[in-house]
Amino acid sequence: MSRIAYVNGRYVPHKVAQVHIEDRGMQFSDAAYEVIAVLGGRLVDRTLHHDRLERSLSELAIDRPMRRTALDAIFDEVVRRNRVSEGIIYLQVGRGASPRNHAFPVGARPSVVVTARRAAPASAAALTEGVKVVTMPDLRWLRRDIKSVSLLPNVLAKQTAVEAGAFEAWQVDADGYVTEGAQSNAWIVESDGTIVTRPESNAILSGITRRRLIEVARAEGLSVVERAFTPTQAAAAREAFLTSTSSFVVPVVQIDEAVVANGRPGAITEQLRSLYIDFARADVAAA
Repeated sequence: MSRIAYVNGRYVPHKVAQVHIEDRGMQFSDAAYEVIAVLGGRLVDRTLHHDRLERSLSELAIDRPMRRTALDAIFDEVVRRNRVSEGIIYLQVGRGASPRNHAFPVGARPSVVVTARRAAPASAAALTEGVKVVTMPDLRWLRRDIKSVSLLPNVLAKQTAVEAGAFEAWQVDADGYVTEGAQSNAWIVESDGTIVTRPESNAILSGITRRRLIEVARAEGLSVVERAFTPTQAAAAREAFLTSTSSFVVPVVQIDEAVVANGRPGAITEQLRSLYIDFARADVAAA
């Protein structure tokens, strides 16, 4: 089946979908994006994704292209046309196309692209055996809280992980603390069972899965503390894991050359993954 994309008001075959050569998202990374999980053909946590998109657009001074209800209709139609039961939606909203100039153009119309593809949240091996992460300096700009398409440092970090035979790269700030992964948020579980993840600030992206997992974990009576931790503290932790829209909750069993605990996925990580999946299923069922 041919994939279908939405581009600036039209549903078109994915292989011929295109934006203008002077689209500012392409030339300046002048755009924001969202990736939203799809379960049972429905979007997970779409309200929080709308909230974050609107915040990113506001920070970039890009006009919201349409109301939430209109964007939701496009999401649902793209999912339907691509017959995606389990996978992701990708949305990109840019400032639009105009003659190349660093200053904001006057009168440009925002550019909107939506695609969907089938994908499992994480491989069976990643969940049963855990994954390796490598650490590297965080080279990104200072507004990581904006979900912009300026992702070159993330791409380089991910490639570093791939070349090291790892699943992900955890980036480390100038003070020696883990910020987040190239595509995910970083977590550890301390010896007493306390779950730790870095607090929200302009140093990290406010992950939707991260935010929701904190909520469901606390509702279950688990202790969650938002504070920074070092790679050394992570390697010495009882458990470690990462979260993202595309993978949900994935156990980390090796950080650089150090094995975490016994080198197997931990019980709290498995519990958190189960709790998050239960939430996601209930969320789409209620939509």
